[in-house]
Amino acid sequence: MWMSECFVMLGIMAQYYQTTSPIIPGSNYAEVRRKALIYYSSIEKQTKRRPYIRSVYFKKQKIFFDYFWIHLAQKSANKEKMRRLKLLAAGVELIKYSPHIFSVEENRNKRSEMLYRFLGKTCTGQLFFAQVKENTKTGHKYLMSIFLKE
Repeated sequence: MWMSECFVMLGIMAQYYQTTSPIIPGSNYAEVRRKALIYYSSIEKQTKRRPYIRSVYFKKQKIFFDYFWIHLAQKSANKEKMRRLKLLAAGVELIKYSPHIFSVEENRNKRSEMLYRFLGKTCTGQLFFAQVKENTKTGHKYLMSIFLKE
């Protein structure tokens, strides 16, 4: 459900999407990873090829998960991986249903890429971001990361 409520953040007004998906429970990385993979497998089963979700903001275009798992594997600490995996269900819901974006910027390292950040609030009241990368040459979009706002 969309929250029309706004809040002041860094001197600007920003809207966030209130998710209904719970944070994945668990006290260690292996437990959270197992539950996250069960959730991800439900997304995988919806297609015969590469798993994807469709986003309201991008007019129902596909968002692929290719870079999410690569980016997660690059994190060195299991604690950081666990924090991000716990938000997987909420982040997927945020990208699927949020009609608003928090920020859009060109990738400083690669000019042919745009980075989109969605702002959401979990059912427990924590603010988080979901970042999507778009290759402007091909138009393909990829879920990059999901992380808490600090």
